[in-house]
Amino acid sequence: MSNGKSLVVNSERGPRREDLVSVYLTMKEHVVRMGYSEEIDWQDARSISSVSEREFLAEGAWVILSSGMRESVIARRYPQVSKAFKDWSSAQLIVANRRECERQALLAFNNIAKISAIGSLCETVNASGYHRVLARIQAEGVDHLMNFDYIGPVTSYHFAKNIGLDVVKPDRHLARMAAGAGYLCPEELCRDIAEVTGDKLSVIDVVLWRYATLDSLYMALIT
Repeated sequence: MSNGKSLVVNSERGPRREDLVSVYLTMKEHVVRMGYSEEIDWQDARSISSVSEREFLAEGAWVILSSGMRESVIARRYPQVSKAFKDWSSAQLIVANRRECERQALLAFNNIAKISAIGSLCETVNASGYHRVLARIQAEGVDHLMNFDYIGPVTSYHFAKNIGLDVVKPDRHLARMAAGAGYLCPEELCRDIAEVTGDKLSVIDVVLWRYATLDSLYMALIT
């Protein structure tokens, strides 16, 4: 989708902010029109201070499964994995039945390393106590999330964003956009947009990423 708007970049000073914001708002309008307004609203309402243990486990599992895989594949299999893990009712219940939970989950998602990483996440939350885990994340941010198995430098931002930290995930789509617009990293790009629009960094991330999944020619708006 392209409606003639593109981002004008000044090689010495970087992109003109008015053009940057105009392109972002065009993308946001398209994402909403394509039926993803709830996704934007969900991210906007997300707050680390109000995320429950159940939500934390569910989002952690989603991110672990998503690593290196297409969203559409995870979306099809995730409900069965959730069911296998007691619908994330509590880390304590999952740990008490970990072997059976993992066995059932492998029937839906046959990746031993990832399923084991989910079990390990539940073990950590159960052993430390959810409120203590949450406090460490609030104090240390993204860095603390990399202590969990299968959560790395990029997926830690995905996890952080999904549990309400206002961060930008440096995935390949946002990295391409940032580079094309003359920025050193996706966070710089999103911060410039946020200063004008007032949108959260995590919301801007969602809009840019979702637009990229909807239009394979998304870079035409950037370059």
